Amino acid sequence: MSATAAHISSEKPRWRVHWPLVWTCVTGVVLFWGFHAHLERYITPQRGLGYALGITGGSMMLLLLLYSARKRVRWLKWMGSVPAWFDFHMALGVFGPILILFHSNFSLGATNSNVALFSMLAVAGSGVIGRYIYTRLHAGFEGHQGTLEQLKAVGTRMASQSTSVAFMPDLLKALDRIEKRWIEPPRNPLLRLPHLVSGGLRVAIARWRMNVELRHAVVRVQRSGSALIASHSQRLAQVTADYARRRLEAGRRTMEFKLYSKLFSLWHVLHIPLFFMLLIAGIVHVVAINVY
Repeated sequence: MSATAAHISSEKPRWRVHWPLVWTCVTGVVLFWGFHAHLERYITPQRGLGYALGITGGSMMLLLLLYSARKRVRWLKWMGSVPAWFDFHMALGVFGPILILFHSNFSLGATNSNVALFSMLAVAGSGVIGRYIYTRLHAGFEGHQGTLEQLKAVGTRMASQSTSVAFMPDLLKALDRIEKRWIEPPRNPLLRLPHLVSGGLRVAIARWRMNVELRHAVVRVQRSGSALIASHSQRLAQVTADYARRRLEAGRRTMEFKLYSKLFSLWHVLHIPLFFMLLIAGIVHVVAINVY
């Protein structure tokens, strides 16, 4: 039995700087300061530094198109790698809106200015959501579908090789029921997002339910009167617990990968029209400011 149970070695976690969190905090502090600093005494949108901030921020938003061009046009590979352009795209998507907010002094103006401002905020907010989905989509989820299938195959072998120990097939059947109840995504599309958000809680509940099944199985074996089977029941239960933990985690990651993939596809359909709406609103704003 020990040959079929894989052992997962635990490594001591290393402390490291989480740069996305650092940049999020820095961005939040800058925006909080700008909102409360009453910079209208020093910055005006129509001239000087305020006007330059608007031009620079708007230019950064236009440069966002370069990432799409680099990703789709092969002969632009001389411009650099796609991952590098993605990072540049994300940086522009943060610094551009910040500069435009300082350009507007964090306040509303004419109708065309407000449309451009809210379009920019919609695109920036959509970008933040897309960045989160992208991060979760690439957070080591790839390959877990294969891992889950391998673990299920291991479970089938464990059940077939353990016919002399009656509680092992019963535990694997219980694991199947728990997996379907707490891990697999619901058929109703409206319930999939809450299911995705509550992944950690559901895995914890699934592990607890499996531990309950294990304790009951061990008690039943110990009461069966077979000293040989009872002497091995704790070890077999530990093997099954380790297997169940790995399988539940693989099932959760497989489910999350599938759902995040669908969310990212839906997000992309929404994000592109929002950006072109921003592009049109920005052009109208610039023309209105400089012509009228």
